Amino acid sequence: MGRKITIEPVTRVEGHGKVTIHLDDRGKVTQSRFHIVEFRGFERFVQGRPYWEAPVLVQRLCGICPVSHHLAAAKAMDVIVGAGPEGLTPTAEKMRRLMHYGQMLQSHALHFFHLVSPDLLFGMDADPAIRNIIGVVLKHRDLAVQGVMLRKFGQEIILATAGKKIHGTGAVPGGVNKNLTIEERDSFLKGPAPLNADTMIEWAQGALDLFKAFHKDHKDLVDGFAPFPSNHLSLVRKDGALDFYHGVLRAVDSEGRKVLDDVDYQDYLKYIGEEVRSWSYMKFPYLRSLGKADGWYRVGPLARLNTCDFIPSPRAQKEFEIFKAYTDGKPNNMTLHAHWARLIELLHAAEVIRDLLNDKDLQGEKLVRRGKRRPEGVGLIEAPRGTLFHHYRVDDNDQIAMANLIVSTTNNNEPMNRAVNWVAMNMISEKPEITEGMLNRVEVAIRAYDPCLSCATHAIGKMPLVVEIYDYRENLVDRKCK
Repeated sequence: MGRKITIEPVTRVEGHGKVTIHLDDRGKVTQSRFHIVEFRGFERFVQGRPYWEAPVLVQRLCGICPVSHHLAAAKAMDVIVGAGPEGLTPTAEKMRRLMHYGQMLQSHALHFFHLVSPDLLFGMDADPAIRNIIGVVLKHRDLAVQGVMLRKFGQEIILATAGKKIHGTGAVPGGVNKNLTIEERDSFLKGPAPLNADTMIEWAQGALDLFKAFHKDHKDLVDGFAPFPSNHLSLVRKDGALDFYHGVLRAVDSEGRKVLDDVDYQDYLKYIGEEVRSWSYMKFPYLRSLGKADGWYRVGPLARLNTCDFIPSPRAQKEFEIFKAYTDGKPNNMTLHAHWARLIELLHAAEVIRDLLNDKDLQGEKLVRRGKRRPEGVGLIEAPRGTLFHHYRVDDNDQIAMANLIVSTTNNNEPMNRAVNWVAMNMISEKPEITEGMLNRVEVAIRAYDPCLSCATHAIGKMPLVVEIYDYRENLVDRKCK
């Protein structure tokens, strides 16, 4: 009897999605898909709005990563007002960088401590009643507190630079609308423990050491869970360094060969296409030179550490060298190693925040720069989940005439589907019984990409996990809800 397993929604991710797995009458998986089932529509919402509204308007896409959309849109508008992409004042660029690295710190902390750590601390087959953030609080209180305080520190950085912790207004076309006061600076550098930059660096290092210890004790699990070759794409600084805020586009294949060799992202449409499939509202981007079948790629922490040449902060660089040595310098294609990469980035973000706070340019008074008006602009940024594209065209009335957004999670659409299929084929196919732990592994594969489905969905209500089993005639055989 054929069956269809539905996981809806996927839990411990930001937003709403579902997975369907089809099995034949022998229990062999014939198809698996990760669906984004609701329409976003922001590319149409912004049309007709004044261009200067874009940085504030588009961040309403999400309450989890609004800073990323805020800054990507602002960077696109910098081009339109003739100040970008590299013409900002030192104060404006560094204030934006501080805002963005605060976002990276809080987002990576949220993902690891709140969403991922339950699977590592309790096991993928543990009772779901304890395998969650409440279980972490009850059983590992110190770790839970560190996660909360790391995120709080990042949110306070965002408040100081953007004016609000969520949906701020700090970045404007051509610059920023405030600098950092001495009092704000000192509160982050010299504030009482634990809310100071030095403590954040130590705690970020501690989280990284925790994962490395887990990896040492569970090498087969971490290395052998959903590995598959892929291309990798990200921004890198012009000298090849890891850079979350600005750079050139680089893509490498699974062996490390360059597919995109540090190209100008204003020309991204020459290099990247988007495929539409009937069963998902989320598009499937690909590298044009490789075609739809072979040109899909990963973005995010794992991709960034596979594309960059070095990390420009001392502790993170040391950890990067260990990370690269593990695969003999070749790209790392192991899905759960994304957590390792993410925690190296957490450490890097904490280091950069401290360095920026000590930069006197943050107290500068030249905040905005303008130049020759242009009709079109592209803004790219490395969001916590990966490369984020914002592209706008503005008419003679200063109204947005066209918008194209490729959200970080959209870039990872095909890799997430590949990871889901790996779990379905290797852990569910032809098994006599489908357990809750098996289904959780499907979600573990998705969670490795830290998808922000909020950028693509807008749902209100509870988030139960519903598993429905159908026979080959599509008749409901069983339904379980947790």
